[in-house]
Amino acid sequence: MSGKAVLLVEDDDIIAKIADWRLNNLGYKVCGRAVSGAEAMEMVVKNKPDVVLMDINLKGEIDGIETAKMIKKGFNIPVIYVTSHSDGPTLERARETRPDGFIIKPFDDNDLRVAIELVLK
Repeated sequence: MSGKAVLLVEDDDIIAKIADWRLNNLGYKVCGRAVSGAEAMEMVVKNKPDVVLMDINLKGEIDGIETAKMIKKGFNIPVIYVTSHSDGPTLERARETRPDGFIIKPFDDNDLRVAIELVLK
């Protein structure tokens, strides 16, 4: 799976830096980082990632769940949620988008590797 392009959609700088570092160590190429749904949509068009790692709570008017819906519908790119929000209502909203994966923060290298490899088989 080495060299596959990952778009990181995360508005927390520390978590984004950790994810970027982990992804690079695993051999993935982080092709961009977005902090809002609108920015994520722009980067999907520009960078054409193989997979999107999506936080649910983002800056701006569009959250990660709405952004994932648009990415999956318009571009058919796999979306893996990476979030600390696993309450019932959030999970139900996320489930409706038929996510390709769901990782709970905090995460480790193996969490990322397994989720991405299952999507990009």
